Amino acid sequence: MKEIVLEGRKNGMLVMLLTILLLVLSIPAMIFGGILIGREETLAVGVVFLIAGILVMCVGWLPFLGLKILKPQEALVLTLFGKYIGTLKGNGFYFVNPFSVAVNPAAKTKLNQSGDVKTTPSVTMTSNGMPVTMEMTSKKLSLKIQTLSNNRQKINDCLGNPVEIGIAVTWRIADTAKAVFNVENYKEFLSLQCDSALRNIVRLYPYDVAPNVDTTGDGVADDGSLRGSSELVAARIRDEIQNRVAEAGIEIVEARITYLAYATEIAAVMLQRQQASAIIDARKMIVDGAVGMVEMALERLNENNVVTLDEERKAAMVSNLLVVLCGNHDAQPIVNSGSLY
Repeated sequence: MKEIVLEGRKNGMLVMLLTILLLVLSIPAMIFGGILIGREETLAVGVVFLIAGILVMCVGWLPFLGLKILKPQEALVLTLFGKYIGTLKGNGFYFVNPFSVAVNPAAKTKLNQSGDVKTTPSVTMTSNGMPVTMEMTSKKLSLKIQTLSNNRQKINDCLGNPVEIGIAVTWRIADTAKAVFNVENYKEFLSLQCDSALRNIVRLYPYDVAPNVDTTGDGVADDGSLRGSSELVAARIRDEIQNRVAEAGIEIVEARITYLAYATEIAAVMLQRQQASAIIDARKMIVDGAVGMVEMALERLNENNVVTLDEERKAAMVSNLLVVLCGNHDAQPIVNSGSLY
């Protein structure tokens, strides 16, 4: 299905004025025809005027059905007796075949997106004394950039750890004919494809950097992760969704990760693991610094000949310095007034 844009149809104002003029003129035509019928010599002419006026009054309202008004970034897909005849695009006042019908199968579909926060126009009618509210749905397609924010999903990463992740996808309709005719409902189709693409990509990455994990498929282990490579993951999710919705005439502008966390059942354990890893890294840094400081202290003492230490005294000094430098609390000084022996 290829989109056909209807050009040169912005003559709605002219058609409306001419239609109103014909309807107005039909009234004096019927009156004039009635007067002429009363005379035998003008009977035929009077019948013609009368019939013409009646016909205009009966079918003169049909052109009003072909008047269409579009705002900026709106489109209208039209069919005539089941055949696709074209799409109206761009703001303006149009006139098309009065028997053409606008098609939008997703007009009543509501997704978790920016455009759905608006109130749907409704009309309240009374039936048997009870108020009945009827929603007014428009068949127009919005060509604006819209945002789809699906619910958070629980997905296992490449290591089998369950994570909760949510994405926000900005999209717009690029081909109105494909969006309307190639899929049953392009909004629901987009939502389902976003869920499927998200699962496929998340399963390739660990939550955090893990050894011996290939996330790119080139056979070489890398440092890719959901937490550390969010830009790359979002780009792959966008490309995956775009490949899936191309047949529906939808263009994916951007995909962003809006929420990422371990699932609740393992969140506490993973937090302890992260804390333990942070403590180990901190201790390693403290020990490395302490060893360097001890080495520097011994070298300075030897260079300046401040004191001569044998191996046993050096070992005692190293032990004391490491305790002081690596301890979690302030050292309590102890004055030794005797000897080591």
